[in-house]
Amino acid sequence: MQMSFDLHLELGLEESIDQITAALKVEGFGILTRIDVHTTFKQKIDEDFREYVILGSCNPRIAWKAFNHDARVGLLLPCNVTVEAAARGGYDVSIIHPDLLLGAMGFGEDPVFAAIHEEALDRLGRVAKSLRS
Repeated sequence: MQMSFDLHLELGLEESIDQITAALKVEGFGILTRIDVHTTFKQKIDEDFREYVILGSCNPRIAWKAFNHDARVGLLLPCNVTVEAAARGGYDVSIIHPDLLLGAMGFGEDPVFAAIHEEALDRLGRVAKSLRS
């Protein structure tokens, strides 16, 4: 089971987030949440951590189908994207892979979730491909 689509961007943090947000938007995803992990650790426990941001993304049409079929899917959403400072410079990006989401709750045998999975897989795969270009 693949955990994430992984890629590297040779941009600054905000430029990387802007590019990721734009690529997600093309596929119908928006950003619901942004967690600045490095800032949170500093504020809450006075510990330093490299720049690391978690973006909670959602495609409302896909989410609508999933929630209407089984609201427990809320335990798995939003679809997270991480943006992490890389030692070599730039930022490593990981986009959650739908296989992980589908397998996490045993929805793999459900035909409705299988169709939702395929749509999410296609869309998130295209996001990763466009960011690699």
